Amino acid sequence: MAHVVAVSSWVAHGHVGLSAAAPVLQALGHSVTQLPTVQLSNHPGWPHVAGRAVDVGTLGDMADALARNGWLDRVDAVLTGYLPSAAHVAFAAGLIERLRAASPAPRVIVDPILGDAPKGLYIPEEAARATRERLLPLADVLTPNAFELSWLAARPVETLEAARQAAEVLHRAAPRAEILVTSPPIGDGQTGILADAPEATALYRTELIAGDRSVPHGVGDAFSALIAGSAPVGTALGQLRALIACSVGAPHLRIAESAGTWTRAAPIDADPSGPLTGGRKTR
Repeated sequence: MAHVVAVSSWVAHGHVGLSAAAPVLQALGHSVTQLPTVQLSNHPGWPHVAGRAVDVGTLGDMADALARNGWLDRVDAVLTGYLPSAAHVAFAAGLIERLRAASPAPRVIVDPILGDAPKGLYIPEEAARATRERLLPLADVLTPNAFELSWLAARPVETLEAARQAAEVLHRAAPRAEILVTSPPIGDGQTGILADAPEATALYRTELIAGDRSVPHGVGDAFSALIAGSAPVGTALGQLRALIACSVGAPHLRIAESAGTWTRAAPIDADPSGPLTGGRKTR
């Protein structure tokens, strides 16, 4: 099983950021080393919240101590999520470069948590720019939502073809990365993943469950964690959809309570009729 180093937010109650990624990975038998960029009581969407960002110097000291204890000697994957400042982005980039100096080098999964429609950016623009400039070139996998893809590519993403073209723009900064666009503009009543790799593009479709209006926060964090654990896209999407189905109407994702169901979910196949599926690309 994999050893994943994850750098993201952490909450004391609920399942977002590291508090979603770690239990998902652990339920599948993986080992997780967590470096929290923010420590909060709970997701800020609740009426009351307390906490603050973790000082970058403290994160550096933590990484140094982990290394001295020998706990960063063998890392299979690095997952980055919520990075609240340009300094946190620089820390994550430095950690990736440090771990990549080892052999074998870990896979790098960058979940560029910048914002969402219609609210827009919910980190400072300086941090978003730093993510584009420092982290994209290091990524083996990127998992933006449609808004984040649009912001990073500096072009609108209103159709599936526009999403594919925006992913092509990101490949200029991240030439080796597989870009997994979550919730691409597929159409009413559907969601899925647009998987754009350097050599081919595939589309995975699934129906929205209860319109996905009553699904708890943390779904994106859970998906990027599944990918960090080396799940194929179809497998990760199948497990995620099962987790969502088990969590509709609950205040938080039911990761532990429904692990016996979602960890055994069937994969979702790529759409065989989609014009993007399996298509060879020319550059």
